[in-house]
Amino acid sequence: MIQIDNKLISLDLFERHFICDLPKCLGACCVEGESGAPLEAEETQILEEILPILKPMLSKPALEVIEEKGSWEIDVDGDKVTPIINGRECVYTYFDEKGVCKCTIEKAYNEGLISFPKPVSCHLYPIRITKYTDFDALNYHHWPICEAARVLGKQEAVPMFRFLKKAIIRKYGEDFYTEMEEADKLLRENPQSED
Repeated sequence: MIQIDNKLISLDLFERHFICDLPKCLGACCVEGESGAPLEAEETQILEEILPILKPMLSKPALEVIEEKGSWEIDVDGDKVTPIINGRECVYTYFDEKGVCKCTIEKAYNEGLISFPKPVSCHLYPIRITKYTDFDALNYHHWPICEAARVLGKQEAVPMFRFLKKAIIRKYGEDFYTEMEEADKLLRENPQSED
């Protein structure tokens, strides 16, 4: 682990390679899993506020789930998450003409309709943050459905933290990311392990 401020960071974020390869995985991380995307407290309010803008872009099954459960819910672990459709995809997804699952929130953001890019847990994936009283732990969530991302990341020699630069800066700021680059430089000078 590396410590920066009050964050403990798994070495995997520096040592593992990762670049999302949507044409190969088809956005499976938005479909597979036991519950929806983890949400921060303030994001639940944001989802409620932007829902009227998103509604015309959402599928009929998504709207039915939202009608029943709301724009977010609490899962079996007691975490705030996005609702899912029939135990599968997030209600805020759509499928493009090639069958790739994509985010309606991100689409609305890219079209300038909202100022919220998407839940930070989605933006940071496959980094998962566990919050403790005195620190955050940043860990790599290894999932077989992301094999194509690991292969592409290794081919391009892009460490996971660097692929997620924009998301990390969004969550923790420029200075934090700069310190991650410094930590990476030190780790490369003293290698620990390989993929």
